[in-house]
Amino acid sequence: MTQVIRRLVPSTYRPVLAHRLFRRLFLGFAVSCLGDGMSFVAVAWLAIELAPQAGAWLWVGGAVAAYTLPGVLGALLLGRRLRRVPARRLLIADSVVRGVFLGAVPLAWFAGLLSPWLYVVLLAVSSLLHAWGSAGKYTLLAELLPDEQRLAANTLVGSLDFAATIAGPALAGVLVTYGSSALVLGLDALTYVFLAALVVRTRLPESGQVSPVDGTAARGGLALLRSRPELLGLLALTWFFNFLYGPVEVALPLHVTEDLHAPGTLLGLYWMLFGLGAVLGSLAVGALQRLPLWPVTVGIMTAWGLVLVPFGAGAPTAVTVACFTLGGAIYGPFVALSVTLLQAKSPPQHLAAMLAARSAVLLTASPLGTALGGPLTTALGPRATLGGSGLATVALGALACVLLQARRRNRSGIEKRALVSRG
Repeated sequence: MTQVIRRLVPSTYRPVLAHRLFRRLFLGFAVSCLGDGMSFVAVAWLAIELAPQAGAWLWVGGAVAAYTLPGVLGALLLGRRLRRVPARRLLIADSVVRGVFLGAVPLAWFAGLLSPWLYVVLLAVSSLLHAWGSAGKYTLLAELLPDEQRLAANTLVGSLDFAATIAGPALAGVLVTYGSSALVLGLDALTYVFLAALVVRTRLPESGQVSPVDGTAARGGLALLRSRPELLGLLALTWFFNFLYGPVEVALPLHVTEDLHAPGTLLGLYWMLFGLGAVLGSLAVGALQRLPLWPVTVGIMTAWGLVLVPFGAGAPTAVTVACFTLGGAIYGPFVALSVTLLQAKSPPQHLAAMLAARSAVLLTASPLGTALGGPLTTALGPRATLGGSGLATVALGALACVLLQARRRNRSGIEKRALVSRG
């Protein structure tokens, strides 16, 4: 039976999954991702239950923002203190903070003390170190594994987020219906306690080849990124890609309700198939070896934009469902590829600080795009907003192709001049 399972696993993943420490970490990441997938539903639902009816939308928006955006402040304000902390401790610190302050939500709820204000504050504090926790996670992967195994490892870990969008909301829906949304957040807290305990009990490299501990690391992650044009360009490209994705999260539900006059089950089908496609696409791309990272990354952006165009053209529902499923398969590998590029191009001693800066910057992209999606959908309609997001993303991909070609020509010209001067 074991031999059959090994044959079913692509050869690229076998050495990664054979790594004992990676398997332990992967289990912890899987459990915490499932908790976050459940909170995707519970955060907004509990805000609705707590808020007064007149201002419910304000508190829902505040709760969702508090669950993610304070990570930007944590990355910027705590950079001087945390950029020299080993990756293992960053991951433990984030997990403990998440576990403690998310765990306080159900305790305050059952004690009758949970007000909307206290709820938002607890969510905000729980996310304060999350950019650093993400940086610690991917820095640990880079410390544990050799270069040729990093894409496969990043893909396996990245696919957990998409898998959680399938299983987490479904499980949370049952728990919210028959239990309490505060209880769901308590379970999310326990998943982070489990991750922290697992990392504490696992002997991991404290300061290996990619350790953030370095006496010369006097600059923050953003300054380091600005000093490397290729990495800064990758970050800018990723930011705009996520920004243009933001309106989709607003326009798609309105497309289902206003354009198609369909029930919420269709919206659930869209997102479930998107998540399924993302998992399969991530694992398929991660199984490839010697992948040209830059061209594939730009190709993903362009292809994602193209699958949104049929929405704007008024294609039948079956076609748009198929396109959105394909879009998940296209979109899924992007995170793993972009992180692998950053791992490959960053100085090892600065990797954690640069990953934290990347997380902080990208945390602003999708929320801003989502905020823009409301006025756009009101002005243009859901179909046009979805199609317009797709066309803008295609244009971004085309611009990236032009810049990538110009960079290659410039590099080729420099190499030729160097050869001539040596001759």
